[in-house]
Amino acid sequence: MLAISEYREAFIDYLENKIEVKEPKNLYEPMVYILGLGGKRLRPVLVLMATEIFNKDYKEALDAALAIEIFHNFSLVHDDIMDDAPLRRGKATVHEKWDVNTGILSGDAMLINAYQLFENYEGDTFKELAQLFTKTAIEVCEGQQYDIDFETRDDVSIDDYLKMIEYKTAVLVGASLQMGAIVAGVDEECKKAIYQFGRLLGIAFQLQDDFLDAFGDPKTFGKQVGGDIIENKKTFLYLKSLEVSAEDDARQLEYLYSISPEDNSGKIETVKSIFQKSGAAKLTKEEIEKYTIMAFDVLENISIAEEKKKPLRDFGNMLMKRTV
Repeated sequence: MLAISEYREAFIDYLENKIEVKEPKNLYEPMVYILGLGGKRLRPVLVLMATEIFNKDYKEALDAALAIEIFHNFSLVHDDIMDDAPLRRGKATVHEKWDVNTGILSGDAMLINAYQLFENYEGDTFKELAQLFTKTAIEVCEGQQYDIDFETRDDVSIDDYLKMIEYKTAVLVGASLQMGAIVAGVDEECKKAIYQFGRLLGIAFQLQDDFLDAFGDPKTFGKQVGGDIIENKKTFLYLKSLEVSAEDDARQLEYLYSISPEDNSGKIETVKSIFQKSGAAKLTKEEIEKYTIMAFDVLENISIAEEKKKPLRDFGNMLMKRTV
């Protein structure tokens, strides 16, 4: 097994050799741009790690890992358009640097390119990877639609929110690990278990991302801190605050989430103070820990050697302590 940083470096080398600007440049330059902005690369790293955990050379999973990373970045390009987000990883988003039409078309090409990469696998492996990818891709779209619907709904529950982040974020983390298991050719029980580990870790990851959106350091977070508050996103922090706040604070919070994103003077700090005063910030951190522990419990029951579990456990702990 390699270190996480070594898997990341190997993947980045592969990405840089495979992805290039071709004609028409305005289609391919945005693709190279978004893929070159960095990021944690956690999903492709998980594909490679899972492959080696199940005793197969990680190099055989590089195309599957690249497909996952291209798909993830495709979804970010389109998400940023829908959210009208100005920054991604501390840099201008694709639609800001080019324009909305270019962002849509380049994103479409990325999705197709992701599917193309599975053609490098044969027979049952190709079929299984493509089936998992298709299932996951439609779930991610469903999660994004739930997210959009929540903006105009007043009856969103915490269970609704958890389902949304499971589809929008967690299923792709689970699929990343399962793809490594598919390339390694393991049995169905192992494939399902490693998927569940990733799904639970993905929920914890998104809860952490929501927490950092409100309380992260602008110098390290890479996105606009308070962006979810400005856009009136009904995150776990918001929903839990409504549940546990005093009546006056809950009413103020609902009012603040009813005003337009353009009218946000002082809104971020006021909302954050309610999140903290109510105890919702602390409860969110506890929820992150809960899902992380659930993921580790699944990991304990997977039939692999203890030394093979340690890298995944370390990976999970690293995600929970991140500031970016």
